[in-house]
Amino acid sequence: MRQHLPWTATNLNAVRQLGWAFANLGEPEACIAQAEKALRLSPHDPSLWNSYAQLGNCHLFLDHADLATDYLLKARAAAARVWWIHFYLAGALGLKGDLDGGRASLAEGLRLKPEMSSIANFRDLRPYYSSPKALELEEHTVMDGLRRIGFPES
Repeated sequence: MRQHLPWTATNLNAVRQLGWAFANLGEPEACIAQAEKALRLSPHDPSLWNSYAQLGNCHLFLDHADLATDYLLKARAAAARVWWIHFYLAGALGLKGDLDGGRASLAEGLRLKPEMSSIANFRDLRPYYSSPKALELEEHTVMDGLRRIGFPES
């Protein structure tokens, strides 16, 4: 009889990393499937924020600002020191028209990572987003939301 091996943190990380790879390639639906799988496999994992962040980012890429905001708020609550969650949440809130909430989230992100002082810096300092498809999705969601709350271009 074949033994079923339990999921380990390494296996869970592999599921999440595959999700991030899909996000970075501009395949948000595939990323969502991986993040949902990670949540099912380990719903009480201490790194749960990572799956919530994936879901938030990818729903944002799909222009589901309300759902993205819900997941990004969960990610932020679990990992408030992860700077980029604040930026994506700011973009989602900006898309929704919550300018004050977006500005507050952006201010916290800038407090944690002051060198991300413009959209140009935000793009340049994250070389892992290099897929034209991912950059296009980000441009029409995250960046538009950040522009709406007054984040400068350069």
